[in-house]
Amino acid sequence: MRVIIVEGKTDKQRLLQMLDEPVEIVCTYGTLGLDKLEELIANYSDDEVCVLLDADDAGDKARRLFKQEFPNVRHLYTHRMYREVATTPLSVLARILEGAYFAVKIPDAEELF
Repeated sequence: MRVIIVEGKTDKQRLLQMLDEPVEIVCTYGTLGLDKLEELIANYSDDEVCVLLDADDAGDKARRLFKQEFPNVRHLYTHRMYREVATTPLSVLARILEGAYFAVKIPDAEELF
């Protein structure tokens, strides 16, 4: 199973618009402590896990924790100019996901700008 870990529900909804294959999307719902991270590791240790977090202080902190405790996870990055996964244009998200070999739907033309 392929898994993408995101911070919030709007991130998850945004990715669901894009993905064209079965992927489990898991939300951390903000604060990610060691207990919650260990639970994620236990639940998804046999899966291909990617982390796509916001490009802000909270996302950076969570990413450092993942790198320290869950080094086999693959990190995907949105651009700092968009700050949040939820506000990243669909065309940019499509490129990020395609770069990680996810099947994506082509965004509508109005979403490209």
